[in-house]
Amino acid sequence: MAATTTSAPPPKTNRIGLAVIDYRGGKTTLCAGCGHNAISERIIDAMYEMGVKPERVAKLSGIGCSSKSPAYFMGRSHSFNAVHGRMPSVATGAVLANRSLMALGVSGDGDTASIGMGQFVHLMRRNLPLIYIIEDNGVYGLTKGQFSATADLGSKLKTGVINDLPPVDTCAMAVTLGATFVGRSFSGDKRQLHAMLKAAIAHHGTVMLDVVSPCVTFNDHEGSTKSYKYMKDHDEPLQEVSFVPAFEDISVEYDPGSTVEVTMHDGSRLRLRKLEEDYDPTDRIRAITRLNEAHEKGEVLTGVFYVNPKAPSFVDLLNIAEQPLATLPESVVRPGREVLEQVMEELR
Repeated sequence: MAATTTSAPPPKTNRIGLAVIDYRGGKTTLCAGCGHNAISERIIDAMYEMGVKPERVAKLSGIGCSSKSPAYFMGRSHSFNAVHGRMPSVATGAVLANRSLMALGVSGDGDTASIGMGQFVHLMRRNLPLIYIIEDNGVYGLTKGQFSATADLGSKLKTGVINDLPPVDTCAMAVTLGATFVGRSFSGDKRQLHAMLKAAIAHHGTVMLDVVSPCVTFNDHEGSTKSYKYMKDHDEPLQEVSFVPAFEDISVEYDPGSTVEVTMHDGSRLRLRKLEEDYDPTDRIRAITRLNEAHEKGEVLTGVFYVNPKAPSFVDLLNIAEQPLATLPESVVRPGREVLEQVMEELR
């Protein structure tokens, strides 16, 4: 009697025929329990579910624990690890050279809010098509856990040192400067972060997500305002975030009259179910005011603070060619003699 064999079922694939494994990267070398690893998992899930081709993504980062994390997701994507704090300029060059790329920048609170602050400011005001994720743990994890510029006033280090400086709120800055999708989440809130990342993929402009990501080695103790316990006790979500991709018309349950729906560039729908207040995420002034109010109340406000899918992006303003610049023929990129003579005449 012949033995029967059963074959394993084929792996589940997304709309472009790829499995989740096609979106994974190398094995993490970060500390066990690090919030950054949870963010990497959410990026993998979001890219898989949205059916993004990995080879179309350019991952960019600077220096720090957070900037190591792009190695741990989407191993088939392009990747560039820039100088400390200089990721925004590298990202700008990459997007302008090839606007068909989806740029994903991963930074940290030190990489962004200290040495990289100047570059962060100019990136936000340009509305470059880029998903900019700050993995925010409030400390310098690679140099033994000193306070970073996003550490809250009065928070305490493991050594007992109290922070006596006010924090930089990167979300308030991003809204003020001109980013067109700004939000904050928590690495431990799988559902909220997952929905926000999918909406970020559908947005055509600068997405700035500040994700509180506890450092289990240096900043997960009593007295820290960026620990797992503190975030679970003090998280104040503005809304319940749901997302419906344009290619997958799934109904989302919500109470009539209590939900704001924003149509994204590709026709996808971002649904924000109001929780405790009447909040309009398209109101820029209200976003800044509410963030300031949260500071006064000691709240850790999470959710989508501001979104504007109608603003032109930087590449739209510059009228950049659709084709990657390196592929353009010499006849297009090199002006003829008559053009040069005209320019010289205008300068006389």
